[in-house]
Amino acid sequence: MAKTEDQATMSKIGKPPLPAPDEGIPASEVQLYANRVRVYPRAVHGIARNIKWAILILCLAVYYITPWIRWDRGEGRPNQAILLDMSHERFYIFGLTYWPDDIYLLTGALILAAVGLFLVTSLAGRIWCGYACPQTVWTDLFMWVERLIEGDRNARMKRDAGPATLDKAWRKLAKHAAWVGIAFWTGGAWIMYYVDAPSVTVQFWTGQASREVYFFTGLFTVFTYVLAGWAREQVCTYMCPWPRFQASMLDEQSFIVTYQKWRGEPRGKGKRDAVGLVGGQKLGDCIDCNACVNVCPTGIDIRDGVQLACINCGLCVDACNEIMTKASRPKWLILWDTLARQEAKAAGRHERIHLLRPRTLIYVTALLLATSVMGAALAMRSHVNLAVLHDRAPLFVKVRDGSIRNAYTLKVSNKTDAPASFALVLGGLAGGSMALSDEADRRVPALNLDVPRDAIGTFRVLVYGAPARLADGSMNVSFTLRNTATGESTEVSSVFMGPPK
Repeated sequence: MAKTEDQATMSKIGKPPLPAPDEGIPASEVQLYANRVRVYPRAVHGIARNIKWAILILCLAVYYITPWIRWDRGEGRPNQAILLDMSHERFYIFGLTYWPDDIYLLTGALILAAVGLFLVTSLAGRIWCGYACPQTVWTDLFMWVERLIEGDRNARMKRDAGPATLDKAWRKLAKHAAWVGIAFWTGGAWIMYYVDAPSVTVQFWTGQASREVYFFTGLFTVFTYVLAGWAREQVCTYMCPWPRFQASMLDEQSFIVTYQKWRGEPRGKGKRDAVGLVGGQKLGDCIDCNACVNVCPTGIDIRDGVQLACINCGLCVDACNEIMTKASRPKWLILWDTLARQEAKAAGRHERIHLLRPRTLIYVTALLLATSVMGAALAMRSHVNLAVLHDRAPLFVKVRDGSIRNAYTLKVSNKTDAPASFALVLGGLAGGSMALSDEADRRVPALNLDVPRDAIGTFRVLVYGAPARLADGSMNVSFTLRNTATGESTEVSSVFMGPPK
């Protein structure tokens, strides 16, 4: 019986086909799930591989070195260039300090990253997945270690299929030991983004680090070891949601890794003559050597067309170019191209490259708009913040002179790099006055509040007033806080409570 299209595709990628429903096999014996077919990628050399090495080295260098970069912020403040200080609720990124109420900037940064990724995907497919994704970077590093210790594809396959030997045992042990070492340094480096790198390194090795440091170092060690060492292409194919999203961003003008079917088919083995004849039969340039499949980190056959598991790394391009050179055929049977251009080439026509099209223009516009909004938000970010909380019990107190007193807790944030003096003014309460709780007898129309640099000052403020009328027992008041040095101010509304009249 002829195979269905799904069965043929599964056979090509090395997975066992599902039995056809009418083959007479009982339903209870039909296997709907199959074990993972291990992928053994072969080493390859070429332009894509060189670019991947360069990006891998750059990404690893940035990741491991960044926590050790110093940045002078003055005495008493952390001097790590990038520090996500969760315990003190500060994010330090070079000369910028982000407070919890700056979370909207983080949201904006994530939006910028997402729109940028959408734009890149619409132009060049899953190029992020193939070159810069952390899963790809560490998997590449782990596979390089594997090849270094166990050999290339054929040696690994032969050894794994063979019996247990001392050579096999020590190589496996050495490989996994190296993997665990890389994973450990990866997990340790991640912790250094949250705690001062030199300090936590000394504390870690002297047993003085916190339990959280040891726990998260171990957690990220395990995740890196499992995902990069064992899961590998399973993450890209089944666990990562991005392949499912990218389909809505690709179109016929997106540059993707493409097999030139019009030139390669019909495929067949054997050396072609000048006009592509083998034994009198006209064949395409593809000699069906499976080199493109053997180097693919996800184990797919690019000749089957656009696929969910393709990460657009281009290693199959390098592999095919090597074979075409040896076979004395033109290179670039597999290349980066658009589906529209491939259709045109197959029909003998010329198709221009269309980088500017409605999809990309929308992404560029959104990116520019989001960048402008983010830049404006960062430039206009307030360095003064005021939070006012009215006491719940008692809501108000009648004092001897007949006035009414309300108590408030004020939190004043000084986001500048210098100590600041603030003037607090009460509004909306005619004849009202204020006093600090520890100076209750010293009533003044305005208060001076001093707050250290990069700190939050907490003050308990008593407000006195004798309003002529309190509808429903309350009235709106406002607190205006002004930095006396810079003039920057903020205003917060609250209520003044008393007996209804």
